[in-house]
Amino acid sequence: MNPANLNRSFRALLDRAGLRRIRFHDLRHSTATLLLEQGVELVVIKELLGHAHIGVTATVYAHVRLRLQRDAIDLLGTTLD
Repeated sequence: MNPANLNRSFRALLDRAGLRRIRFHDLRHSTATLLLEQGVELVVIKELLGHAHIGVTATVYAHVRLRLQRDAIDLLGTTLD
């Protein structure tokens, strides 16, 4: 399938559903973010995304990892209270 046709079809679906426009590529980021938030290991996400090096995956999703670390610290604080 031609990427331009895929993007055009995707935009039409978003418009029909009344959703804001995003890039088709954004679904890739959303999927990886959701998997990371559910505890899937970074190396597994790297493989699913087809990244050659885990550093790419770690860099792109560092913001999610930082949030998960903060959540873990908060959970520990609650447990110790």
